[in-house]
Amino acid sequence: MPGKGKRGKSRNLPHGKKQKKPEVDILSPAAMLNLYYIAHNVADCLRMRGFRWPGAPKAKRGKNKT
Repeated sequence: MPGKGKRGKSRNLPHGKKQKKPEVDILSPAAMLNLYYIAHNVADCLRMRGFRWPGAPKAKRGKNKT
């Protein structure tokens, strides 16, 4: 059929090698501005950045909306 190209083209990366993720600075001005708008207090800020304290209650997921 005309107009149909090859499907499933992938990057030419060797198998077994993963592309390295860039380092992210969580204290950059852009990250701080984002955090300012989404966090409500210091504990919330730390929780969003992945610093949880022992004994913290786990977030409930999948609440039924009725």
